Amino acid sequence: MGTIIPYKKKDGKTYFMIKFYVGVDPLTGKERDTTRRGFKTKSEARTALGRIELEISEGTFRKPRVETYQDVYDLWVNHYERTVEESTYVKTIGIFRNHILPALGSSKIDKIDLQTAQEAVDKWANVLKNFRMVKAYASKVFDYAIKYDYIQKNPFSLVELTIKKNKIRLDDGDEPENFYTKDQLLEFLNCMKKETNVKAYVLFHLLAFTGMRKGEALALTWRDIDFTKNSIRIKKAISRGKNNHTYLKTTKTGVTRTIKMYPETISILKEWEVKQREENKLLGFNKPQPNQLVFNNERNEFLQPTKTRKWLEHVLNKYDLPKITTHGFRHTHCSLMFEAGATILEVQDRLGHSDVKTTMNIYAHVSNEAKDGAVSKLETYMTR
Repeated sequence: MGTIIPYKKKDGKTYFMIKFYVGVDPLTGKERDTTRRGFKTKSEARTALGRIELEISEGTFRKPRVETYQDVYDLWVNHYERTVEESTYVKTIGIFRNHILPALGSSKIDKIDLQTAQEAVDKWANVLKNFRMVKAYASKVFDYAIKYDYIQKNPFSLVELTIKKNKIRLDDGDEPENFYTKDQLLEFLNCMKKETNVKAYVLFHLLAFTGMRKGEALALTWRDIDFTKNSIRIKKAISRGKNNHTYLKTTKTGVTRTIKMYPETISILKEWEVKQREENKLLGFNKPQPNQLVFNNERNEFLQPTKTRKWLEHVLNKYDLPKITTHGFRHTHCSLMFEAGATILEVQDRLGHSDVKTTMNIYAHVSNEAKDGAVSKLETYMTR
């Protein structure tokens, strides 16, 4: 009637679970199975299975609506998936899979107390920079359990968050910034241009001179580019969803924006459009597509977002250039805009930030040239 199945936890230890048939659901008419986990020995699991089978045969078995944290999580995440973007959902279940469920999943939801919750948060704080976010997600499952009357209180609401004290050594240097100065950017682009990967060169030039998000650039079609008005209309982006598939969505803020382009960027894009047609013909795509992507793969579909990191690492390592991420080119554009004298609101509009606070946070990390310029302005003013 039931089966005993061994499984391993992340600590490498083997545990046992029992799976058994509990009859037909009167509401749906469907047959139901249920499971119990966490048995340390096969004998312990067999005893529990025997007890349950006896209860089923006597008609006294009642399956609890939920038992473990995992049970409640399964209910919560099913609802959560319908309330967020697919890419957000994928990131969230990754957080639970990697951090929260290993710590709490097999524990009975009504037995998790403040001490257990505090120990979990303290453990996350020791290894994770964003442990506060992990704690917040773990807490959501308890809030869900309270809402449906499975438990009465949320132990995570009383957890004390530790303050991580950064130890400073006298020989520590400044933390590397994730953007390039003007000279560094030009050197990078010159090195990238030496390579045979024209598509990569055009992409990174575009990111640096427009401040677009990577997902926005990879979603661009030639219809989005107006060569007459020297502008790009940014209205969509790509992201990765379940099973690592790529899909199209709105921009991060959901707002369409149109930005002007630098003359050199226009010229580079025109040259790339011609070369792309040649490459597409070699790949068997002889007729231009109505919504031809500016940056396509060998199947004339979306490039995988991870591709840019591989291209970038190759050039950085080959030419021994300062390390930067793909997103760092967006920060580079922001920094250079400020150095050129653009206002906060102008930069906010160009980058598509919904909140000026986001722009201000980047402004707080502008390059040394911009900081030196601010000091020079003060010096000039004070010595008039």
